[in-house]
Amino acid sequence: MTEVNRHNIRKIAFQTLFMIYSNHIDDSQDAIERVWALTQRLKTDEEIVIPDYLIYLVDGVLNQQSDIDAKIQASLKTGWSLPRLNRSDLIILRLGVFEIIFETELPKKVAINEAIELAKEFGDDTSRAFINGVLSKFVHEEVDKNE
Repeated sequence: MTEVNRHNIRKIAFQTLFMIYSNHIDDSQDAIERVWALTQRLKTDEEIVIPDYLIYLVDGVLNQQSDIDAKIQASLKTGWSLPRLNRSDLIILRLGVFEIIFETELPKKVAINEAIELAKEFGDDTSRAFINGVLSKFVHEEVDKNE
């Protein structure tokens, strides 16, 4: 059984979103339950108790996707577009932007660092620097707009 902390919940949120986007799944609750049960190695007769933060992340990214994607697109270098990004990087960016915008008690630097940690585990050799650059630019631009 995986320890239930915010970092591990983010990893499971990534895995759930990856499954949803890869398989075009419409029922996020079913996807959350399936990935949670797999990652926690639950037996079929065990009760599934999903952490609220996992549901918040997955449903939040899905519900805010168009706004999040617009913010990511605005933070990409000229000539880059969302379809050009690999799926893992895009999902990590969506999670990072979601937490930066909506998780107001989480410092922005922590959200960026958590996204970088996800990139270390689920991305390729260039993912960490790429995700750091996009999220840092996004935060910088958001701070400038709000000042």
